[in-house]
Amino acid sequence: MNKKTHFGFTEVDAKDKSAHVGEVFTSVAGSYDVMNDAMSMGMHRLWKKILVELAGVSDHDTILDIASGTGDIAKLIAKEYPNTEIYMSDINMDMLAEGRNRAINESFSSNTHFCQLSGETIPFADNTFNLITIGFGLRNFTDKEKGLKEMKRCLKEDGRLLILEFSKPINPLFSKVYDWYSFNILPKLGAILANDSESYKYLAESIRMHPGQEALQEMVVEAGFEKCKFYNLLNGIVAIHVAYGK
Repeated sequence: MNKKTHFGFTEVDAKDKSAHVGEVFTSVAGSYDVMNDAMSMGMHRLWKKILVELAGVSDHDTILDIASGTGDIAKLIAKEYPNTEIYMSDINMDMLAEGRNRAINESFSSNTHFCQLSGETIPFADNTFNLITIGFGLRNFTDKEKGLKEMKRCLKEDGRLLILEFSKPINPLFSKVYDWYSFNILPKLGAILANDSESYKYLAESIRMHPGQEALQEMVVEAGFEKCKFYNLLNGIVAIHVAYGK
């Protein structure tokens, strides 16, 4: 029997999920930055700055940014810490190409490498990275537990993992407003700005299917990290999890 998982609210064969996710991000790659700004009213930029502040980057760190997309996190680190070595990665070649073009055009490619890879099967040796970051990518994994274990394996003993992801609002009333916005406004924005309402319907559904703050914290610890704490942003709509190798 084929193992099942969720693609948004739809149950699919686990082996097919990455292909479905790939179709979504190929569709939205060209309008990804515009849609991110529209969906979050620009706040995603602040959230990524907070992630970098929490990361405790040192000047000569080797860093893997998983699900880099168009490179917001890599750009922040590369500009502030020019002596770091950053590996921008994405499973989707269209998204990775957008990130690479941006890195060249906005002059943060000199200390940056570009890798097409899956965060569930990372093609690097054990104990390679001082820091691994992933922004708004973990919820698209087919096997989150496997991905977290891979991240732990690739981190040095004193390395850090930072996960920025949509989470669960704390206030019940706020949660209802957020649900209304997600399922009524986001697809309409997708139709207007990207001519693609279905992809943004999936993105809204994928957020709802992602584990909440405490559940994700438990998953990170079970993957082998010594400790993990999280910071709620905007009433828990978004959370940053910070985990340590030891």
